Formats: sequence, C-alpha cells, structure tokens
Amino acid sequence: MSLVHSIALDETLEVDRVIDYIKGEKGGPTVVFFGGVHGNETAGVFALKDVFEEIRSKKIPVNGKVYAISGNLGALESKQRFQHEDLNRIWFQERIERIVHNREIKHNEEEELSQLFRMLHNILDTGAPPFYFMDLHTTSSDTSPFMVLNDSLLNRKYASNYPLPIILGIEEYLKGALLSYINELGYVSLGFESGQHDDDEAVENCIEFIRYTLALTQSVNVSEEKQRQLKDAISNSSSAPHKFYEIYHQHDIGPKSNFKMFPGFINFQIVPKGGNLALVDGVQLKTTKKRQIFMPLYQDQGNEGFYFIRPIPKLSLWLSKELRRFKVDHLLVKLPGVEWGDDEKDTLVVDQRVARFFAKSFLHLLGYRARRFDRSHLIAKNRESASKFEEYKDTIWINK
Repeated sequence: MSLVHSIALDETLEVDRVIDYIKGEKGGPTVVFFGGVHGNETAGVFALKDVFEEIRSKKIPVNGKVYAISGNLGALESKQRFQHEDLNRIWFQERIERIVHNREIKHNEEEELSQLFRMLHNILDTGAPPFYFMDLHTTSSDTSPFMVLNDSLLNRKYASNYPLPIILGIEEYLKGALLSYINELGYVSLGFESGQHDDDEAVENCIEFIRYTLALTQSVNVSEEKQRQLKDAISNSSSAPHKFYEIYHQHDIGPKSNFKMFPGFINFQIVPKGGNLALVDGVQLKTTKKRQIFMPLYQDQGNEGFYFIRPIPKLSLWLSKELRRFKVDHLLVKLPGVEWGDDEKDTLVVDQRVARFFAKSFLHLLGYRARRFDRSHLIAKNRESASKFEEYKDTIWINK
C-alpha cells in the first residue's frame, strides 16, 4: 500500500497496485487504466478511484473486465516523478528479459516494472478481447487536454473518436514507454494528458475521459444521447482543435546540461521567429522560425526540454492509410541499402547513404519511425503487422 496525496484536491488516498477491479458480464471487452506511472501525476489515481466508486455505489452494470492500475507506487508515495529512473523510459525487451526473467533488479523502478509486467500479462492471459490500455498523465505546464499515441492505423482509428488533439510520432523520440511496449503487442493503447499536475480541473478531465472511454468501449451501456453528452464534456474541456499533429523535433537535455524553460509557455502555443524559449547553460535558446511548442518542461526531473509539433493535413492522413493498406513499404527493400531487420518484416535497416535520397516524412507515411542504429544505419520500425485488427472488428467504433 502507498499513501498518495493530491495537491489539487488536498486529499490523500491509500492505494495498492490494483486501485480497483470490476468483473462484469461475459462478452464485454477488457479495459485497463494506468494512473501514476509518474509519481507526481496523481490526477489519474484520484479520478479512477472516483469513477470506480461511482460504478459501485450506483450499481452500474459493467460488461467484461475493467481495471484501475497504479503505476509507480514508490514514486507516488514520495511525491516525485521517479525515484531512480523514469519508469516510463525502461520498457525495452532486453531489459525486461533481465528484470523479469533473470530477476536482476537494480533499483525501485525495475521492481515496479517487474510487478507491472506480470500483472499486464496476467490480464492478457485471463481477459477476453478486445483489449484497451489507457495511460492517464498530466503535464508540468498548463495545457488543454490531448491524447498521445504510437502511430498505428488501429490506434488512429480508435483515438479519432475522442474530440481532442491527437499527437503522433512520440515513439520516434520517447524511448522505452509502457504504451510503446503494449502497442508492439498489437493492442489499442494511448495516453491521455488531462491538464497541469496540480490543477483540480485535471482530475475532472480524467473523470470525464474515463466515463466516455467506458461508454465507447461498451464496457458500460449508455444511450446515444448520454454518449453524446459524455463526448461533449470532453470536447468542452479542450481549447485546442480536434486534429492530428506530429512531433518533428525534441530538445534533449544532456546529462550535465543546465536547462531552464522561460515561464509562460503552454501546449500548442505558437512561438514567433526569434522567440526566447529557454536558458541552456546560461545561453538563450531562440526559435529560428515560427514554431508550435509542445510539452515545455517546468519540473526538475525529465530529459526532454520541449517538442515542436505541426498539424497533419487530412490528405496526408488518407495517403498514409492507403500506402499502408497496400503494403508499399515492401517495395523499399528492393532498393540497395534497405533490408528487413527481422523475420516479422516490421523493421527496416536503412543505410544512411540511401536514406538521404528519400525524406523521413515518407517513412512516416508508411508508418515507420526511424532512429539511429549505428554510425552508418537507421533502424525504422512500424506496428501495422502487429495490430490485432481482427479482435476489434465487432466494435461500434471500428467502421465509423
């Protein structure tokens, strides 16, 4: 058990790994909510407690199974993002093998991963599809609520049912996230950022998100009118437009760098050319052209200073869907210097002498997100072949 305090609500809860669990009627989905993967982000924990208590007190019928899982129990109790290492940056296959299977655990966050891993796979083994995984977060800066997800067509299709800004491409910059691990297993998985850490509206936004998710996944049966009301509540919480954006730049904070964001930046803000962003080792960092800023860092812990984003045109979204549907990526391996990186044919290894002849944006259209593999090669991975579309074919949202 851990004591979790909300500054926004001035309340304290006692929670275990499983905040709550409801087993409903057979034939429904399995929906899993995570709260507090970062220990200073408590809104999701309190929102989950509230909604599950509401379901129980009002005796609301549930279909399938619904879980509320706490993330980093140690960091939640110590009121910090993490204790030794960011729990949401260590979900790599090789590391999981060492931690879970070899039981070589070096610090608190690795023990947290071990427990979460076993719980996650127990849910997958005992639950019934379709599976949905929702990770509830907050941000250090003021923000309109938004969603962030790995760029698979399955994720896109599901997320488009929420009247919120949707951010793609985070997996190209943010490595080792829990949701990336789950998405590589083929399931719908996305993050919801409900507001600023210590704002009580962030808790309320989380509550509305959870209620709508339960209706959308048919975990709870509601009328069409009620579902519209739930959707409107989410729409009213957001001041940013409902459209897709992509991340195209991340400012990394070096291990010995002194980074301080200038005050006043909020998500989706347009920053003019020459705008002062931050002090980096005492030197002002300015924009070289007009930019749209995303996730400016206003906390001590964290290695990502900020991101730049841009809206994705609807034509690009359509073209991307068609290129992936016809598996155009299989033609790339006909080029010299491009080969499959594994037997699953979801990873490309690209000689950088070849890569410079086609834009990174083309890889993005095909669903690939590229990272440097070694000094002369990129490795690019997509999740389309892993996506378990068949498990979602009877859902109400898949054919909208």
